[in-house]
Amino acid sequence: MSDTTNRLAGIAYISVDGVSYMLSADATYKVSRVERESLTGQDRVHGYSEKPIPGMISATLRDAGGLSVAAFNAMTNNTVTLELANGKTVVGRNMWTVESQEVKTAEATFEVKWEGPSVEEI
Repeated sequence: MSDTTNRLAGIAYISVDGVSYMLSADATYKVSRVERESLTGQDRVHGYSEKPIPGMISATLRDAGGLSVAAFNAMTNNTVTLELANGKTVVGRNMWTVESQEVKTAEATFEVKWEGPSVEEI
């Protein structure tokens, strides 16, 4: 068994409602809860505005023969889990897909993006 205490990046796994998918590349996530915008006047900086934003998990997945890409477009109220090389687990609950999925046939890949009320690092 190799020592992985210094591993920070590389191997990762993704699953939706406990079903694993082939992760081709570029898994990303956003745990931010708010977005701020500076408010300035002609005289000085007045402060900022703040509004809630959804959590996000996205990934480039491999289109396997038995996979239904259309099923991703229909996803709502799902739990998305990322297991990262650094030992961190990222979980988004009550997530839905946004944007449409488009398969790139040269590599049999497609991008999928989920958003939801929150994404947590465990």
